Amino acid sequence: MAKPVSIEVWNPSGKYRVVSTKPMPGTRWINLLIQNDCRLEICTEKKTILSVEDIIALIGDKCDGVIGQLTEDWGEELFSALSKAGGKAFSNMAVGYNNVNVDAANKYGVAVGNTPGVLTETTAELAASLSLAAARRIVEADEFMRGGLYDGWLPHLFVGNLLKGQTVGVIGAGRIGSAYARMMVEGFKMNLIYFDLYQATRLEKFVTAYAAFLKASGETPVAWKRASTMDEVLQEADVISLHPVLDKTTYHLVNKERLAKMKKEAILINCSRGPVIDEAALVEHLKQNPMFRVGLDVFEEEPYMKPGLAELKNAIVVPHIASASKWTREGMATLAALNVLGKIKGYPVWFDANRVEPFLNENARPPSACPSIVNAKALGLPSSKL
Repeated sequence: MAKPVSIEVWNPSGKYRVVSTKPMPGTRWINLLIQNDCRLEICTEKKTILSVEDIIALIGDKCDGVIGQLTEDWGEELFSALSKAGGKAFSNMAVGYNNVNVDAANKYGVAVGNTPGVLTETTAELAASLSLAAARRIVEADEFMRGGLYDGWLPHLFVGNLLKGQTVGVIGAGRIGSAYARMMVEGFKMNLIYFDLYQATRLEKFVTAYAAFLKASGETPVAWKRASTMDEVLQEADVISLHPVLDKTTYHLVNKERLAKMKKEAILINCSRGPVIDEAALVEHLKQNPMFRVGLDVFEEEPYMKPGLAELKNAIVVPHIASASKWTREGMATLAALNVLGKIKGYPVWFDANRVEPFLNENARPPSACPSIVNAKALGLPSSKL
């Protein structure tokens, strides 16, 4: 029998029982649930990652819906427990759902929500931040100062790379990849090369228009190029940022062979999914090429790093914080709560999961819809026509 876990209860007499496996930022998501007759139980257990047994204990004998986290293993066992407790709603507080067995959710008739449309700019900003930090060796310099090692200016001290006029490469030019590209092109006047299965027409038009502006201002215009292969990006770009989805075709997309094709002083950024990089091969490449640098927000086997990575000065590593701006995290919590609430109330699914602004407007009542249900079609859920 699973051990009981500590919880915080809101609106004890609420008609619908909703569980959140973690406290989440902000209070709007809490208020939206309790205003709609939900008894909300928030797990306060002092564990970073809850086990399946912990979550089963939280679900209990009666549960209408659960808000979970991407660190949790939502598979057959949990969806079975939720279904037995009468629950038909689950939402990740994340845009990704690699931790969710959607087939198992379909089997038990559980809607699976996620939170797209709110992470684009904040994720792109972190990728840009890591790019600049790696290029100018900011983390190394900070550690140097804090270690009391600075005793005066030197010509060769922490010489890095100038971004202006260099080429930024983007692999996966969807919403986040395109937002990152715009930041780097306009912010640092970099040229762009990108690879995507689909043409990024809006991105191309943006760079073309910016190039015209620079030329009219008497400056050197930027240029863009759509690569025919990913390897073309790796070979030509000075800074490369990865923004693909994670599936069987992108697992270890960047491996030993592809790392070898990159420039010796290139910068590689990953704020997408850890397993798109062969992390062990990356560690060896960093050791053999000290001027090659990386900025990583995600890792192959989170929360762990491959041996040797943490000791490398040419690697910047941060703990999966791409979405960690106040506005974004509070928005994710709101969207996740509304996914669960909407399914409980029998609302339709919102017509466009990336157009979430109406749900985030704190001065208006959110639409009567589920913001994003990834298995809506499989479950035959109706779509909102609003």
